[in-house]
Amino acid sequence: MTTTANRRSFALPRAARLGLISTTAVLAVGCASVPHPNPNDPWEGMNRGIQTFNDNVDGALIKPIAEGYTALTPKPVRTCVSNIFNNMADAWSAVNSFLQGEHIDFFNTLGRVLFNSTMGLGGCIDVASMNGSRRIENDFGVTLGVWGIKPGPYIVVPFLGPSTVRDAAARGTSFFEGFSSTGPIMAIRDVPVRNSLMGLWAVDARAGLLDAEKLVNDIALDRYSFIRDAYLQRRNSMVQSRRAGDSAEQTLPDYSDADE
Repeated sequence: MTTTANRRSFALPRAARLGLISTTAVLAVGCASVPHPNPNDPWEGMNRGIQTFNDNVDGALIKPIAEGYTALTPKPVRTCVSNIFNNMADAWSAVNSFLQGEHIDFFNTLGRVLFNSTMGLGGCIDVASMNGSRRIENDFGVTLGVWGIKPGPYIVVPFLGPSTVRDAAARGTSFFEGFSSTGPIMAIRDVPVRNSLMGLWAVDARAGLLDAEKLVNDIALDRYSFIRDAYLQRRNSMVQSRRAGDSAEQTLPDYSDADE
């Protein structure tokens, strides 16, 4: 009995084990080098290894779940779920607009949240967009960029994907402090309910990328470079448009199929 108890006391939580596995993967691929890396991507060798690791995990676990969710869940239900999570993201976007000094955007986005939360049945129905109020995507990484903090090198985060040093720090700070789009979920004290909602949030987010992934796989000669360049271009455009006060009509890269 004592031996069993000791073993249990020294057993690592599942999250810690996954963290060790991901860290080991990062260290294993960190030795790889690229002869002439992109100036914005000096850690390309490591990043490519992490992306391969992420792709393997995604292909074995996350993507099949997202595809099953898409196939089995009626579209109106999926739309309702996405709208609810977008409504939570809009609340965080409003906070960042305020931090950036964009008070008009703050009130417009706050109005969206209140309108959708009430008339839209908790955000299930995007009533605001139906009435011409467009979403303003915003986050703390953009806020740091508006404040003048440089993005730093491009980095692929284990399990999470493309980022920069600035965006990764902003994402981690926001998440652990509870000030993020998932903050309302993390505030739930019922652990099973909270974990179930976080799982649904992750599956919904992955399901929303299925079509984009097909497009990338069809047109990209080098999938890694395409994703990196698209991410950096989009993030830079978001920061510059916020600095210019042109948030309502952001000029972002559009990789959609023009024939559709």
